[in-house]
Amino acid sequence: MKESDRRTAEGALLTDLYQFTMAQLYFRMGMHERRVQFDHFFRDLPEYDGHMAGYCVNAGLAWLLDWIEEVEFRDEDIALLASQTGRTGERIFKDDFLTWLKAQGNFRDLTIMAIAEGRVVHPHVPLTVVQGPLAMAQILETPLLNQMNYQTLIATKAARIHESAQGGQVLEFGLRRGPEHGANAGGRGALIGGAGFSSNVGLSYALGLMPKGTHAHSMVQMFMTLGGGELEAFRAYAEIYPDDCLLLVDTVDTLQSGVPNAIKVFEELRAGGHDPVGIRLDSGDLAFLSIQAALMLDKAGFENTSIVLSNNLDEMVIWQIVTQVRSEAPNYGVDPDKLISRLVYGVGTRLITSWGEPALGGVYKLVAVEEGGEWQPAIKLSESPSKIPNPGPKAVWRVYDSRGNATADWLSLEDEDPTEMAAVELIHPMDRTRRRTLAREDISGAERLLETVQEGGRRLVDSPDLDSMRRLRQADVDRLDPGVRRLLNPHIYHVSLSRRLSDLKRSLIRGAVGSDAQDARSS
Repeated sequence: MKESDRRTAEGALLTDLYQFTMAQLYFRMGMHERRVQFDHFFRDLPEYDGHMAGYCVNAGLAWLLDWIEEVEFRDEDIALLASQTGRTGERIFKDDFLTWLKAQGNFRDLTIMAIAEGRVVHPHVPLTVVQGPLAMAQILETPLLNQMNYQTLIATKAARIHESAQGGQVLEFGLRRGPEHGANAGGRGALIGGAGFSSNVGLSYALGLMPKGTHAHSMVQMFMTLGGGELEAFRAYAEIYPDDCLLLVDTVDTLQSGVPNAIKVFEELRAGGHDPVGIRLDSGDLAFLSIQAALMLDKAGFENTSIVLSNNLDEMVIWQIVTQVRSEAPNYGVDPDKLISRLVYGVGTRLITSWGEPALGGVYKLVAVEEGGEWQPAIKLSESPSKIPNPGPKAVWRVYDSRGNATADWLSLEDEDPTEMAAVELIHPMDRTRRRTLAREDISGAERLLETVQEGGRRLVDSPDLDSMRRLRQADVDRLDPGVRRLLNPHIYHVSLSRRLSDLKRSLIRGAVGSDAQDARSS
């Protein structure tokens, strides 16, 4: 794609057509400057072929804010919109709207509140809140969802993989299988969610990391084809990279050739004053082969070398590998905990594609309209209760139990504070009959999750560094109940409404149903 075409595709026109048609309608009706609030949230946790996640990890905000800062409607963009015609050949977008869009079409008048990247998040909780003029808040919908949903999806998958590794390191290997340039966003999400490093060179440098990798099977094949062999290939690699030597040992025969030849090269490196990094296994029974390779490496005095595993890994495969190692390793005199701690997992296709759950169902819904200087809550009805958003401006609280664990995310009206209440009533967002009450002594603390990140044309937060996002993620995961962290059949984390917010929602639903019924009868 040419650079000019890329700027068109990834700039201000990175949205759906209906965002512009609605914006023009609002402009025509004189509603385009009316202040509104949209909430971005997801309704359901990812379900990986029946293995539902217990939580998600928020990601993508910094790149969205970067895009908002840089984007503008160019003359070329306006000309393209002007060329849009309808079924009769008439122009869709008129000059007065396009003139306004060129002069006022930016997102700087929007106030944006968000939950920080790296935080654990749950269904129906607003991750991002957008307040401001209706037309531009509407146009932001698609690029916001595009940039937030995918990174959150991949960060969540990476967090599950990180949990399943039980202390083993995870490497992100997905660039070649990812969605074109979207693999950069996916790689970033993976690094936030739990991958330690990536093989993606450009992304790694951009995020302040050193890329990690090894060599390909083709290197060994090349030497073999030219009359050499696996050992000669390994020696050549070690000569060029004596302090970063990690050898792929399954091109010929893993245990009969690859590992023994790797050990020979490692002994030569050690004699020259260098420490080898380890080996990589890319086929076969990875659990059994890692045990046998560890035996051979340990016997040769290379107890601290890494054993990198790859080949269609995901959280369930890694969980099976770890389980098998714990069961079989003692039979061979191998300490399973020590072996598990030296395992490194190169995860590619099944991470970057979120194997088993291809999309996060994040949505962007109108919840309030300003009138007379006051916010008026808005409601959207649906035959599915889960699709009825929680109305109005809200506070989002994370409530911690007496153990210090997160026990609920509590959505309330702005002036409610659980730390000032004698008891906190938790009401299910869709079923008011499901509720529980936390006494004051059952609560060790509560924190507000939404922070203002853009206001008055200024970005209020810098892009967070990777380590800080990872620390947030790990701190939140550590404060989840073990049942919520399970890979299989996790316990459902409570997302609840305050009584006042629940009453407001119920009242708006009743009012909307009654109004619609009256309109139908009168027509």
